[in-house]
Order: sequence, then structure tokens, then C-alpha cells
Amino acid sequence: MGQPPATGSIAELGEFGLVDALAALFPTGPEVQLGPGDDAAVLAVDGGQVVVSVDMLVEREHFRRDWSSASDIGAKAAAENLSDINAMGGRAVALLVALGAPPELEVRWATDFAAGLAEEAGRVGASVVGGDVTRADVIIVSVTAIGRCEHGVVMRSGARPGDIVAMAGRQGWAAAGFAVLARGFRSPRAVVDAHLRPQPPYLAGPEAARLGATSLIDVSDGLLQDLGHIAAASGVAIDLSRGRLEIAEPLQSVGAALGVDPMEFVLTGGDDYCLVGTFPAETALGESWRPIGAVLDGPAGVVTVDGETPEGARGHQHFR
Repeated sequence: MGQPPATGSIAELGEFGLVDALAALFPTGPEVQLGPGDDAAVLAVDGGQVVVSVDMLVEREHFRRDWSSASDIGAKAAAENLSDINAMGGRAVALLVALGAPPELEVRWATDFAAGLAEEAGRVGASVVGGDVTRADVIIVSVTAIGRCEHGVVMRSGARPGDIVAMAGRQGWAAAGFAVLARGFRSPRAVVDAHLRPQPPYLAGPEAARLGATSLIDVSDGLLQDLGHIAAASGVAIDLSRGRLEIAEPLQSVGAALGVDPMEFVLTGGDDYCLVGTFPAETALGESWRPIGAVLDGPAGVVTVDGETPEGARGHQHFR
């Protein structure tokens, strides 16, 4: 097993460096078919497989109570975890939920949170089957999702040169909503709602697996950054076509109002939980999927747009 760096801070190491350092310390048993490094782990069980993922939401880091209702926060906590199972080509069947909260928090907030979470879980037929509550200085939510992949597991590491890159769902809306809220506004309402309550394309993950997707990921931290994970894991390069990336009218309006290129919302924004995947070139994509680029035989991990490397941040980074 490897050892993490003995000196330096987490900020210096970075989110993904920290994950790699910690994962190196965890041996895996024979039941583990896929460990850390993808959207979910894959475990062998009698008669098949289960996929398992966990995520956290921390107050003031991932949500603000003056922006989001308790129900909104519950729905978002469910959505980001259900999306991880979706990104493996599967469907979540159960959630475990842990809630840390200040003692003075009203019970009504907790029940509204639970209602929002249950409502979102119900969109895929998942049940909340347990969890934990404890005291904390701020609200902390941890959700573990358990699911299955009826058409087989799709990992990040299978993209091949010649594959097409395709997207399902909308991208950049939540980032535009965050930009609006951060400046003290509440409109356009469509993008604000997209930030408060994501709408992952839950049917698209199993569909991608059925269509023979070679790799799959959900966009939680930015299109460029998350496609970079596919490119690195697969040992390929990816080139996106700017002309195929949709900039919806609400994003154009926000960009014009704030003096921002709305393409930045699409390329680097997260929290919409759209899916991006790679498919053999001859695949007849369904209505859920639209081509946005190609997989190339190039430097591993490189993602370009019309052959050029975009400047600036590629997506959200924790600890910075």
C-alpha cells in the first residue's frame, strides 16, 4: 500500500490528490469488484452485484438556508446520490441518510428536509431504509445510495479512440443559478430553481448501459473536469465541439446581465448532474442523448474544445 504525504496541507494536495492518498491505504477484499475512483463502488453479492456511493452536503459549503428551503436541500441531497448510481448505468433502490444538526434547529426543518428527500428518491422508486442523527455546529448531510445495474456496470475507464461523446440532460443551468443568487438576485427563476433543485436524467443511465456505452460519468463539478476523469481513466483524449454544446436562452440572459460568457456555465459549471458518456461510433443514440464530441488517441486526460485547451478553471475544487 502507498503512504500519504507526511507534510503539507490538504489545500496544497488538492481534493483528488487527497482521495488518491487515502484510497491507497484501503485494501480490498474479494467481494470488491470496483473500489474507489469511479462514481460508485461495485460489490459482488450472491446472484449479482450491488453499486454503492456516498456524498455529503455541508451548510455554507454546499447550500445556504437563506437560499434553499429544507425541502430543496433534502431533494438536492437525494439527487446527487441517486445521480451517482445513474452514472454507473444503474438505478438506486435504497438510501441511508445521516443528519448532523445544531440542537436549536426546528424539528419542522428536519421533517421538511426528509419530505424533500423522500420525494426525490421516489422519482426512481428508491426507499430511505435507515440512517443516523447527531449534534453538529452546522447542518451536515451524508447520504449513501445503494443500487443495481440491470444492463451491466458502466465505468469511467472504457472510452476508446473513435467513440462519440454524448450528453443527456441539461448543463450549465445550476451554475447560472448560483451566479444569480451570489449577486443577490432571484431571476431568471428557471436557473435559480435549477440550482436549488437539480433534475438529473435518471432514465438515461440505464439507457446508456443498454446502448453499450463504453464509459459514463455525471457532471457534478464541471463538464471539462469530469470528462477529464473519463479521459484519464481510459488513457485517451477528448475533444468537444463548441457548436454542439447548447446554450439555452436563460443562460444567455444571465451571461448578458452579468457580463459573463455563458459558455463558461456549460464548460465549468456543476450541480446539474447531467450525464456524459462515450459510445461506439455506430451507436444509434436515443432521444435522451445528443453528440457533443469525440474520443481521440491523444495524451491521457486531456480535454479540448474545438482542438484548443480552454483557459482558466475546469470546474469546482474543494479545499481552494
